[in-house]
Amino acid sequence: MTDLSTTYMGLKLHNPLVVASSSLTGNLDGVKQSAEAGAGAIVLKSLFEEQIAAETASLGKHADYAGHTEAAEYLQGYGMALGPQEYLTLVKDSVNAVDVPIIASINCFSHNNWSDYAKKIEAAGAAAIELNIGLLPTRCGQQGRAIEERYYQILHEVKSQVQIPIALKIGPYFSSFGEIADHLGHDRAEAPPFTVGWCGPGETAGKIVWRKADALVLFNRYYQLDIDIDNLELVGGNPLTGPSDINNSLRWIALLYQRVASDLAASTGIHEGRDAVKQLLAGATVVQVCSTLMINGFDQIGRILKELEDWMQAHDFTSIEQFRGRLSQAQSEQPENYERLQYIKLFVGLE
Repeated sequence: MTDLSTTYMGLKLHNPLVVASSSLTGNLDGVKQSAEAGAGAIVLKSLFEEQIAAETASLGKHADYAGHTEAAEYLQGYGMALGPQEYLTLVKDSVNAVDVPIIASINCFSHNNWSDYAKKIEAAGAAAIELNIGLLPTRCGQQGRAIEERYYQILHEVKSQVQIPIALKIGPYFSSFGEIADHLGHDRAEAPPFTVGWCGPGETAGKIVWRKADALVLFNRYYQLDIDIDNLELVGGNPLTGPSDINNSLRWIALLYQRVASDLAASTGIHEGRDAVKQLLAGATVVQVCSTLMINGFDQIGRILKELEDWMQAHDFTSIEQFRGRLSQAQSEQPENYERLQYIKLFVGLE
């Protein structure tokens, strides 16, 4: 019998298919449909930092606190602690309605007071929290190390205040992604040495030690920009991914498998069972799906699981652990295939 079960951030999942955070999981009906279709876990629609800040601003309209710093700070703290009650209700209702792990999602760009609201999410029953850090550096004078430190700070602030697992969903736009993944995926005081150059500790003595992320979600899909050349204006690009968008996360899952302590969640471009198989072979702990559900409906979950199970049976695998990471760089006898050699073969025709 084929066993699709897996463990993600210490959570027992019936299978590795996770419904990603989106409008599909922003209401109880979507959560129920995801679970009924066979999802292994569900990430709720993100709560944005700006939503909490908006409540704070609304409270501030009723009084003038100019010159009263303590009162203003108290008001801000009250607003952050209060938080959007609707989201907490969604967490509670979802946990009670389905028998799969419910992962809350916070889209943030700072670490100020976030741990307080994270505690409320934990108390509401969420099995874990996914921090979706929407930080896209656009200022030319901004140093890369300063951006990385903000990620560390956000993770540390939330991780140090709650007991449930924390996943970090990040983008690929770093000068040395392997290094930052290493730092986010380990307690830096205990990080093992690496033989691969791009994934070394790379920190100077005296750096603050941050607690590790329980999982890294690769990758965040930022807002897509486009230009309307007829009306000469900026417009939103296509928010949905296609199967070809899998390549970047596929490469980095394969590169990071067994080189960071965190679990790895593959996101972006996973539309069919074969895509899920690829990511698992690369080393993914779980795969997240979204666009394919928007295109094909929740029944696509069952189709992907059936295709995964059929592939396993065709290759005589009875569990995911038997083949997870088999095509990762760490397990390869030709690790150069994951880096420059394939590029040279493509453009030079070297065999």
